[in-house]
Amino acid sequence: MRNSSHLRVNEEVDLDGTRVVVGKGSAYDLHLSRELRHATIERAPSSPAVVDTFLATGADVAAGVKQQLQADAERLGGLRFLPGRFMVIQQTMGLPAVHGEPAAQVLRAFLEPRKSEGYVAEALARHRIEGASVAPLSD
Repeated sequence: MRNSSHLRVNEEVDLDGTRVVVGKGSAYDLHLSRELRHATIERAPSSPAVVDTFLATGADVAAGVKQQLQADAERLGGLRFLPGRFMVIQQTMGLPAVHGEPAAQVLRAFLEPRKSEGYVAEALARHRIEGASVAPLSD
């Protein structure tokens, strides 16, 4: 949002007259479509276009992946973030249940060492993925 915005916390966003821009079809679009009762959702053609659409339309809030929004804020200036977060996307790896417990054990045997050896954390750092964390080791 713009530095001049009167909004200070996430709870102030869902008010009549507030316009929120989100990438069409994104996870944020789905989440906010379900959760917002009073604010109006406006859809940018894609997630990377959210901030440009937000600025072009004069909307109140841009919602999306924090890393993308941070890069746009650095590029453009004059923008700030609300504290906290409005949702979390927990990602994982899985298999269809039809493959049974033996397949799940193979997947765990592959993933758990990579987490404990630091490979997953190193990959996040190598690709400059900020704000993500590695899940705790399974029991």
